[in-house]
Amino acid sequence: MYRFLLTPRWWGINVFAVLAIPFCLFMGSWQLGRFETRVDSHHEQQTQADEARRAAATPLRELLPVTTETSGRKASATGRYDTEHQLLVPDRDLDDRKGFYVLTPLRTDDGKALPVVRGWVPGDADSKADTAKVPTPPPGRVTVAGALQSSESATSKGVHTGGLPTGQLGVISAASLVNLLPYPVYDAWITATDAPAPLTPVPPAAPPNTGLDLKAFQNLGYTGEWFVFVGFVLFMWFRLFRREVEAARDAALGLAPDPGPVAASATPAASTAAGKAPATGQASANDQTPVA
Repeated sequence: MYRFLLTPRWWGINVFAVLAIPFCLFMGSWQLGRFETRVDSHHEQQTQADEARRAAATPLRELLPVTTETSGRKASATGRYDTEHQLLVPDRDLDDRKGFYVLTPLRTDDGKALPVVRGWVPGDADSKADTAKVPTPPPGRVTVAGALQSSESATSKGVHTGGLPTGQLGVISAASLVNLLPYPVYDAWITATDAPAPLTPVPPAAPPNTGLDLKAFQNLGYTGEWFVFVGFVLFMWFRLFRREVEAARDAALGLAPDPGPVAASATPAASTAAGKAPATGQASANDQTPVA
């Protein structure tokens, strides 16, 4: 009864199922592992952020380049604020309120500048009334401490990739600042821990590809899809197998397969047409030729 499993058709079906099931299980486990990694990185990031608030600031040069381990750590740098090249970063939300960042370059002793987000101000960066609230940075030599952040990209939350008025910045990165500042810039920035009123300190953001963001839940969704594919392959294999077994059992009992409604309806019509047709070699009465 099961000899059909040795046919070339079923060899192909079985090979496909044997290869597809482990592949789907592997892909589902891989996506689940990526989701668990993001969950772990989210917890680690929260722990590092709490420790960074309590820990003493580390000199900037010891934390560069920025990695997932150093992102969010409290860094310190000494220099002078460049008030002539202060920039506003528009359309940045904080606690569901609209506002903008105030970014001031800090000229360090080695000649490079460190972008410092001194704080957040509610309002519109295009409004003179709102920008007038921005306090002037302290003069002279200062030491600034804040959470270290990696440069933003075009896919970061809240960035602007289009044209902006003079004095505004869409993406906080060395690539966007190199054309706006007349000196080299660190490929990093910090958000100041202490911000004078009316500025509000900006909380550090999680490094890219970490934390429970949309991509993390996409990994979880892909995990479910791969495991569903495993169930679908098993269901289709069993359905085909059962149909073949039933067909083999019927053939062993001498039962003809059901011709179906189309074939069944065509048989009486053909029989009726055959009954009405004259037999071969016979002529109808109307077709007889009269004898003279």
